Amino acid sequence: MQEIRVPVLIAGGGTVGLSAALFLAHHGIASLVVESQAGPSRHPRATGLGPRTVEFLRETGVEETVGAVAVDMSTGGLGKISARTLAEADLSAAAAEQTPVLRHSSPAGAEVSPAALRGTCPQNRLDSVLLPAACERGAQVLHGARLVSFAQDGDGVTALLDVQEGPGGSDGNTVRQAVRADYLVAADGARSGVRGALGIGTSGPGPLGGHNISILFRADLGPYTQGRSFVACNITAPEAPGMLVTVDGEKEWIFHTPYDPDAGQTPEDFTPDRCRALIRAATGAPGLDADVLSTLPWRPRGLLADRFHDGRVFLVGDAAHTIPPVGAFGLNTGIADAHNLAWKLAAVLRGQSGPALLDSYEAERHPVGALVLEQALLRLADPRLHWDQGPQAPAARAAAGALNAPVVHLGYRYASGAVIDPQPDLPSPEDVAHNLDGTPGSRLPHLWLEQNGPEAPGGSPGRISTLDLVRSRFTLLTGSGGAPWIPAAREAAERLGVDLHAYRIAPGAAVTDPEGRWPGIAGIAEDGALLVRPDQFVAWRTATLPSHPAEELICTLGRLLTSAPR
Repeated sequence: MQEIRVPVLIAGGGTVGLSAALFLAHHGIASLVVESQAGPSRHPRATGLGPRTVEFLRETGVEETVGAVAVDMSTGGLGKISARTLAEADLSAAAAEQTPVLRHSSPAGAEVSPAALRGTCPQNRLDSVLLPAACERGAQVLHGARLVSFAQDGDGVTALLDVQEGPGGSDGNTVRQAVRADYLVAADGARSGVRGALGIGTSGPGPLGGHNISILFRADLGPYTQGRSFVACNITAPEAPGMLVTVDGEKEWIFHTPYDPDAGQTPEDFTPDRCRALIRAATGAPGLDADVLSTLPWRPRGLLADRFHDGRVFLVGDAAHTIPPVGAFGLNTGIADAHNLAWKLAAVLRGQSGPALLDSYEAERHPVGALVLEQALLRLADPRLHWDQGPQAPAARAAAGALNAPVVHLGYRYASGAVIDPQPDLPSPEDVAHNLDGTPGSRLPHLWLEQNGPEAPGGSPGRISTLDLVRSRFTLLTGSGGAPWIPAAREAAERLGVDLHAYRIAPGAAVTDPEGRWPGIAGIAEDGALLVRPDQFVAWRTATLPSHPAEELICTLGRLLTSAPR
């Protein structure tokens, strides 16, 4: 049996696994993704992309492609509404009462992120972009392949796969394949076989609520949507209770409806005829022509793995944390896991960092997983904590211990050996901009800048975000008085063999700030500096210029790359 050798093996080819492959490929690291299904799933489990996820798409150059397949909800898009049937819903009244659904694209959101999707993006549509993008950059995705077993040693991981031969396993033959990888990333879902094989336990409430069937269907609901779009409509008709969810906003939809195993009901009871009857009852359209595309049984769960890391194996996505489907937290948190891990694996595999840097993955992402699970459970108990954006909402969230959704998506902070002097406590549970203030461990504050002259970072003049300056590498940002930082950064890069770039944001420089908000927005003086990690998180901040900036920078960067105790 010939052994395949690859730097990173990824178990699971869903959205998080594909994201991990894309992020690794973006850093120049090849991976092999193995997915047991014969092809990409056509049945979307999630539809909402948070602003941080869109920032990742922007960083990897696929933001516009994803935007082209997303559902535009920028004109009159509603969040969650409720009605006996869709035909009885008063969407005009709901529009008058609701804040626009794209809260992170509101004026306040535009101040904190350069990336804003105009609507929702079902998982199958997102995957249709991630899969080719990852493969074009060097990843290999193997469908119809099941991870049978794995064993790790001091130098890597050896895995055995069962691979179905033929396109989509069409010829029915199975071939055993050995794979040798430096690292294994487990993106194999809530019932992760990798997590189980490692003996990693979980905490949390487990199953939440009853069993449901997700029905994906095509039908023209234009006569009932009145030209408006919505994320979800709670249907209260007793003959067809459930949730109608937008997929494409026109003719593709999902209807979630409960079933009761204790009453002898099974997923097999939901035949195409039965599903059509439920859809017609839920929409209030007895003669509706509905084409049932697929069904999927599911049950909400809340679980958190005790550990995200075991030797050379890392858990991401649902394998690490299973989040109830509220707030669009689950999928986005999983993608953020992959983004956090990818640059660290790349740094170690390229020899730019010691393996201790990888310990910071669990130190950073486990607390975030716990936070997100807590926030989702609070919203599951009281959905108004998420959907209500009225003047009384902040007080209600404060009383319940809930954070505003943009804070959950963007405002969290890291405390690990890969951050110098972190301050993990959040200044504000409501105002995400207040939390993005240049503090080490927080995401770099976004500010629109202007590129000028032939030395413009993007190669041409125009508007650019502070986040765009990072370009997936260590980056030093200073102000008008920080000229000595530029040669200091060059010296540090040469001494440590690290890709480090430095920018002085100042009048007359290659990058200027038309609004005059830098460096105050970063919490530094004009000669101070922020050292930003490849994942756009602040690793270190010095308010003013030290007497020996090159030595300070070499010491600091070396400490980060070895993840020495903070």
